[in-house]
Amino acid sequence: MPLYYLSRQVKPNRGLSMFSPHTSTLHDTLNNVAGLSALISSGVFGDLSDDVVAAVLEEAGKFAATEIAPMNSAGDRHGCVLDADTNAVSTAPGWQATYQKWCEAGWASLPCDEIHGGQGLPTMVSLAVQELWNTASNAYGIGTLLTQGAVEAIEAHGSDELKQLYLPKMVAGDWTGTMNLTEPQAGSDLSGVRSQAKQLDDGSYAITGTKIFITYGEHDLTENIVHLVLARLPDAPDGIRGISMFLVPKFLPDDAGSSGRRNDVKCIGLEHKLGIHASPTCTMRFGDDGGAIGWLVGAEGRGLNCMFTMMNNARLHVGMQGVAIAERAYQQALAYAQERRQGRKKGDTEAMLIIEHPDVRRMLMDMKAKTQAARSICFLAARAIDLTRAAASDEERADNADLAALLTPVAKAFSTDMGVEVASDGVQVHGGMGYIEETGAAQHLRDARITPIYEGTNGIQALDLVTRKISLRGGETMAKLIAEMRETVSTLGADADQLAQAIGSLETEAGRMSDWLASDDERAAAAATPFLRLFGLTLGGYGLAKAALAAQGRNAPEAETNAQLLAYFSAMQLPQVASLAVMVRDGSGAIVAVTPEALAVR
Repeated sequence: MPLYYLSRQVKPNRGLSMFSPHTSTLHDTLNNVAGLSALISSGVFGDLSDDVVAAVLEEAGKFAATEIAPMNSAGDRHGCVLDADTNAVSTAPGWQATYQKWCEAGWASLPCDEIHGGQGLPTMVSLAVQELWNTASNAYGIGTLLTQGAVEAIEAHGSDELKQLYLPKMVAGDWTGTMNLTEPQAGSDLSGVRSQAKQLDDGSYAITGTKIFITYGEHDLTENIVHLVLARLPDAPDGIRGISMFLVPKFLPDDAGSSGRRNDVKCIGLEHKLGIHASPTCTMRFGDDGGAIGWLVGAEGRGLNCMFTMMNNARLHVGMQGVAIAERAYQQALAYAQERRQGRKKGDTEAMLIIEHPDVRRMLMDMKAKTQAARSICFLAARAIDLTRAAASDEERADNADLAALLTPVAKAFSTDMGVEVASDGVQVHGGMGYIEETGAAQHLRDARITPIYEGTNGIQALDLVTRKISLRGGETMAKLIAEMRETVSTLGADADQLAQAIGSLETEAGRMSDWLASDDERAAAAATPFLRLFGLTLGGYGLAKAALAAQGRNAPEAETNAQLLAYFSAMQLPQVASLAVMVRDGSGAIVAVTPEALAVR
């Protein structure tokens, strides 16, 4: 275990904060929870082998630890800089060079289709590697995942001409991609989008409008940036059905496919944020000089459907961001607890390591168990996405598409909530030094706090889960998942009593939510957030149970660790499910009963 501090000084050197690649944990979770090795053996992923997966994880871990992680603290302190004269954004020193190394090593193309120059690896493997980038630096990782989402959206909805022109460059990482939805007056409610698109004689469109909160909207990492922009045609109806999606590059490609003349789009502002300082969050203006040239992606009026291809990808990856920042906070807290001495046992002359205190061990085990539970959920969702494409039959592909839709809001919301909680516990383990920026623990909490907000707030994820997802196929998708969970629990016997009770509560409250949707949708909306938490805890416990079962009879340390994680989670986290069920049943009524007068300041 690498030491977080070289000495046991009271004020440690922040620059020595270290990141240990947890590739064995990722590999085990892929195989034991998501069943990747079994799928590989069955031939679902062609000639992919477990050895290749292990090698990819090993090399990604090395790159994350040696190239990306050392930039994290410096990038946080430096941030990004906007040149008001040129509208150019400079990233922190070293970021451009590291990004170029990252592209040269082939990491940008990992999950992309081979027809466009990608490596075609499963989403599960790509997600594991994304966790490593984000554990090393959330501000770095968010840019890479957005480009992958843009590639997926163009691949699914773009014309052949757009695919041929843009995807090879984006798959290689030479050009990056962005998502342009939010406007000053239109945040989560995209029906208020006002940006305009006017068709030109050559079939392209002139785009005008302003977008805010655009991650990596402008930067110096690549020569071109490909913006996917929501806008309205002149005769479009009001509401979301009037929104179309357009591809708008920073530089218009020339006949050879290289970046040509500058398009009419620029960054006019950078946000000053709580965290992820090294990630530029831009205000983008389109059309100051007549209109930014863009091309329609998908059908007119179907822009939100096209954008959701990218957003669903991003939501799962942001869930994994929550896992990643939790992992980083845990590693740092553990290293500190193994070095920091405070308090003495009776009769001892030397102060004891704080990890010997039961309450510190409680916090550390909470951190580890929550992180692993959330990781399991993300990989279960990724497995479903992979089988949506790779399963043998149409029926199995359709079943997994619905399962992926059901699990994605849980993966995004539960995992990012866990990221914030674990990062906060990391500060607590450090004590007073956790509140001081020098240790780096505070940065993890600041960086984590955005994840429950962007790519659809966690409240929206809860509403999506309750109003759209638990009713898929008349509730059949949910029922199949619960049946699979019960089957796993039955093989564990009495060791899983708490998990069995949680599964029963999940089934009962899912039925209650379905009934309310038919008769009292306001009550269902009020109960959505505690219901998602209940779902997440139960599903996370199921993931830990699968890992514990798979490890039995194998590597002794792995089996012992997995058994302890399940036992701890069952004793300290799953009992919350019963209380959450009460919140769903009764607390929702209390929420509905709240009046404006009760909220008033007196």
